[in-house]
Amino acid sequence: MPPHAFLFDMDGLLIDSERVYAAVARDILVPQGHAADSVSAFFLTLVGVSGAESVQMLTTFLGDPAKAAAFNADWHAGVAQRLQQDVPLRPTVRDALATLGGQGARMAVVTSTNGDSARRYLEQVGLLPLFEVVLGGDEVSARKPDPAPYIEAAAALGLDPGLCAAFEDSDHGITAAARAGCRAVQVPDMRPPGVPLPDLGQGVAGDLSTAIKMVGGFAAEIRAE
Repeated sequence: MPPHAFLFDMDGLLIDSERVYAAVARDILVPQGHAADSVSAFFLTLVGVSGAESVQMLTTFLGDPAKAAAFNADWHAGVAQRLQQDVPLRPTVRDALATLGGQGARMAVVTSTNGDSARRYLEQVGLLPLFEVVLGGDEVSARKPDPAPYIEAAAALGLDPGLCAAFEDSDHGITAAARAGCRAVQVPDMRPPGVPLPDLGQGVAGDLSTAIKMVGGFAAEIRAE
């Protein structure tokens, strides 16, 4: 039976923002003497990590809380500036969501990005009207990998999480979705080499369209971008 609703992470799943974050991190840190490969490898460990935890990891990497705080501020400002110019989408996303929307599917975004920023990015790429709910990391009682974001998004739709399918790229995110009881599918992208996916009983797909097909979400085939 198809899900009653579809819950989507945003960064790294719908929009290709993780690569923007990685590029801005290199642009800031390489001129300061950090090797580009080292920065790139470290960034992969941050994917899907909450803001507070990422600051702790940055402090360890940079060796000084003040440097970490200064970098974090410049980093997020630089990412916001680039995303104002262009918000890139991940493969198959636009057609997949448009097809679901055309079928009358109920959809929500469950993201660690602050809600106002998430809605702005989704509006910028023309996707915001497709979603009944956009729940940001500053709008939930606990952040991923805690299940609260998915439990609260399902509640906002008036549904039990078990009636919802959830889609994530990161390990923290898929852990949250699975713990909430959603039918979880992971679409992994940027991750440290050699690190296995968590064993949570989730489906695994190469792109969003395939992931949605795995849970019976399409009434008909859609084309790939």
